[in-house]
Amino acid sequence: MPHITSGCYANVVSAVKGRIKRGTYLLINPTFQSSLEDVNLLYEILLAGMQIADEQQAVLIPDEELASLRSVGKLEVICEDVLPKSLSDIRRLTAKLAKRQQPLSQQEFERTVLTMVYISQTLAQIRNQHQREAWMDALIQLFRVLQKDLAPS
Repeated sequence: MPHITSGCYANVVSAVKGRIKRGTYLLINPTFQSSLEDVNLLYEILLAGMQIADEQQAVLIPDEELASLRSVGKLEVICEDVLPKSLSDIRRLTAKLAKRQQPLSQQEFERTVLTMVYISQTLAQIRNQHQREAWMDALIQLFRVLQKDLAPS
């Protein structure tokens, strides 16, 4: 099976690439946003209430019209098979991204934002205070990575 990605997401992907289902996009470095239309579509999908599920469930897009769009397949592959889902994988990713000296690639930026969406959705379901604090810290650290990338000092 070909490598799906490179860079900071490579270790996360290596752990999940064996789970990629036959018939899904077998892309190298899948990226959802390649145009302004894609950016607007992602915004619309998120506003419609897209849920990035855990490792056992598929992505849920409540709007049937949006969910049926062909381009959404790439987004589903990224969310289901590329994004880190465990707190330890997210912390490893954050540590690698925080050490970077160069700007994030388009793929890394997109996946970091989507990982933040996943963490936010996970936080909404966690009731244990200690777990909430750990996930919140991961979200804050990823935000700092993006902040550093968007406004380098």
